[in-house]
Amino acid sequence: MKAPHSPAPTAGAHLLLVDDDTDLLKLLSLRLHASGYRVSTAETAEAALGRIAVERFSLVVSDVRLPDRDGLALFEEIRRTCPVLPVILLTAHGSIPDAVEATSRGVFGYLTKPFDSQALLEKIAQALQVGGPMHVGDDADGSDWRDEIISHSNRMATVLDEARLVAASDASVLIRGDSGTGKELLARAIHRISSRANAPFVAINCGAIPEQLLESELFGHVKGAFTGAATANTGLFLTANRGTVFLDEIGDMPLALQVKLLRVLQERAVRPVGASRAEPIDVRIISATHRDLELALAEGQFREDLFYRLNVVSLTLPTLDQRREDIPLLANHFLEVIGRKYHKRLRGFAPEAMEALATAAWPGNIRQLQNVVEQACALATTSLIPLALVERALRVPSIEALSYAEAKQRFERNYLIQLLKLTDGNVSDAARLADRNRTEFYRLLQRHALTPSLFRDGGVVARERQQ
Repeated sequence: MKAPHSPAPTAGAHLLLVDDDTDLLKLLSLRLHASGYRVSTAETAEAALGRIAVERFSLVVSDVRLPDRDGLALFEEIRRTCPVLPVILLTAHGSIPDAVEATSRGVFGYLTKPFDSQALLEKIAQALQVGGPMHVGDDADGSDWRDEIISHSNRMATVLDEARLVAASDASVLIRGDSGTGKELLARAIHRISSRANAPFVAINCGAIPEQLLESELFGHVKGAFTGAATANTGLFLTANRGTVFLDEIGDMPLALQVKLLRVLQERAVRPVGASRAEPIDVRIISATHRDLELALAEGQFREDLFYRLNVVSLTLPTLDQRREDIPLLANHFLEVIGRKYHKRLRGFAPEAMEALATAAWPGNIRQLQNVVEQACALATTSLIPLALVERALRVPSIEALSYAEAKQRFERNYLIQLLKLTDGNVSDAARLADRNRTEFYRLLQRHALTPSLFRDGGVVARERQQ
């Protein structure tokens, strides 16, 4: 949901004032209200941290001397949880060494009491302009760079603030997060708000393409470079020239190809397979992984030099469990989109159905939630999704005395069958729901001896009912 567009860069910004002097809090609040700011107050560091945990603020102005801890300690805690939230410190005990220490540690500004109110207003305006967006999702130019990311979670808002700041540079970004948390959506959002927005965004899943084909897909090949190369292939890096390359599941890239990728990043040039010369490129790299790359480094499965090239800025997406307040928002969004797809007029979820969604475990994160909503929509016969359909979509088969491999195989086969039922045997739609490319999905079907044509026209469902 977009916030109203502000007429000025700092208008309507929400400030948090922290001081145990209640008279000063009242005075500053009046002055800042008069200047167009929204103001909240806290008299202790703990109270301030409690408010920051549940509200969105654009700036914190805090006294250095607080009853429960000093302002620098408060700043360090704020920086740990909200690294892009600017902080200005006020003190009656100021000194040049204190100011130097505060600013060297990242505090935006430092004013000594008594201070001129105009100086404080100027310092606040400077901090808000440097510190990023006043309203997450609203930009000075009114762009919709993060519209695909549905959220009103504070944790997601912090990630988006960081994403916007890093988008202004060409720094490589490593997006971490569990499967299904929306890593590619965040990468696309960074691209859309960057200076490369009008150039291509090219994504590739490094774990979904066979090793022998991945080099050609990334860097291209000339005609006749290898058996089957009947035509030349430009490759994704050259296709994305002046734009962004998104390397999903970078942790699954083979070591031999990691060496070649490192060379491309160092030389800023690509040599297609079989070519005699390299082509210069200008791309921004965003990579993503659900793996622990530090552990992969320790085990020799990932190159240290490549890791530091890719991990200039690291962004970590929260799991759906960590942003449960977004579940109703996401569920209703998926309901609207999927309802249009199935040509159904769906009004929403019954209260008990929404409660089931809000309290369920989500190991598959947003992707699993979308799948559950789609299953419920596909089977819905009323405009309101009932609890029974949600429970059916959430149901997990009981674990019998099976080995891990047997349980995994059974789950995988049942999952594929459910997808084929949902899509009437349409492999493209089923592969999209599973977040796999068609080639990989066909391999999975072959592994389990599943024939898509048997699921068309409701074949399997109809036969099950007859039996």
